[in-house]
Amino acid sequence: MIVEALGVAGVAMVLTGYFLLVSGRLGDRTPLYLGLNILGSALILVSLARHFNLAATVMQGAWIAITVYGALFPHERRGPG
Repeated sequence: MIVEALGVAGVAMVLTGYFLLVSGRLGDRTPLYLGLNILGSALILVSLARHFNLAATVMQGAWIAITVYGALFPHERRGPG
């Protein structure tokens, strides 16, 4: 029960961060956005340790890796074309 609650909390964090990003309330390099992504995905992985699903585990691992990469190696945005 606790593991499932942690997974749901993780989903809420990732979705909240994404909503704040697409609504323009949060930037993609802000510590809050990056933290919501990493912590949220980590909590989802905790729940997957109990109820394993390979595809979901790969997705969350990749989500964390990409977020860490973006935090460590920020790139300047380029315009279209």
